[in-house]
Amino acid sequence: MRSAQFDDTLVVLVLCLHLSWILWVIFGAFWTSGRCWLTAFHLASLVWGIAVEIGPWPCPLTMAEDFFQRRAGLAPYRGSFLLHYVGLIVYPNVSVLLLTICGVAVCVANLTIYAWRAWHAVRKRRRDRFLRIQMP
Repeated sequence: MRSAQFDDTLVVLVLCLHLSWILWVIFGAFWTSGRCWLTAFHLASLVWGIAVEIGPWPCPLTMAEDFFQRRAGLAPYRGSFLLHYVGLIVYPNVSVLLLTICGVAVCVANLTIYAWRAWHAVRKRRRDRFLRIQMP
């Protein structure tokens, strides 16, 4: 049988993973330049983020946190210092509408970065092709 302390540790680990995922969705476009597989993964992450924010589907990480919190017997704002403060970062005390708007805005900003990169890549290809044709 697992102890409540072990389950509390699992809650903290899942919360840290959740925070990492949120940071990846927010800032991932800055780490993906020139890395096709990371770009594809980040684009999929953005689509997932938009779907979870707008749609009726629950986030699997939130469900895992809830599961381990119940197993650890944790009520809101109980548990370790880390659990409390990482939880406040992941789940700030603001309206659901504001969180949804901010989440979608972050995803749109990232998609704008990718559109800008794609536009510049296409423009560069066209310019390079034009220069090759012009050269004797």
